[in-house]
Amino acid sequence: MTKWMLLAGSLCCASAILIGAFGAHALKPILTEQGKGWLDTGVFYQMSHGLALLACGLLPTKTQSIAASFFIAGILLFSGSLYCMAITGNTQLGIITPIGGVCFLVGWGLFCLSVWRMPASRYLP
Repeated sequence: MTKWMLLAGSLCCASAILIGAFGAHALKPILTEQGKGWLDTGVFYQMSHGLALLACGLLPTKTQSIAASFFIAGILLFSGSLYCMAITGNTQLGIITPIGGVCFLVGWGLFCLSVWRMPASRYLP
C-alpha cells in the first residue's frame, strides 16, 4: 500500500463532505440555483476521485502513482474551478474545468493500464 495515496484519498473524501455540508447550510443564502449545481457537481467528482485515490493506494504500482497524481490534479482543477464559480459567480473560471476533466480521463486510462498489466497474483486470493 502507498500511504500518500491512501491519505490523499481520505482527505479528499472528508473535505468533499465538509464542502457539501458547508454549501448546503452556510452558503445556502448566497448560492444561486446554478451555483448550487456547480457546487454539487464539484463535490460529486471530488468524492468519486477521492475513492479512486484509495483504490490506487491499495494496488500500488508506478503507473498507479502517476494515475493518482492526475486524479489529484483533476480534483484541484475540475472541482476547484466549480467551487470558485459557485461562490463568486465568475464563469470565466469555467475555462479551467475541462482541463481538470482531461486529468481525470488520463488518470482513469493509466489506472486501467496498470490493472491490465498487473499479474493476477496481486489481486486474486
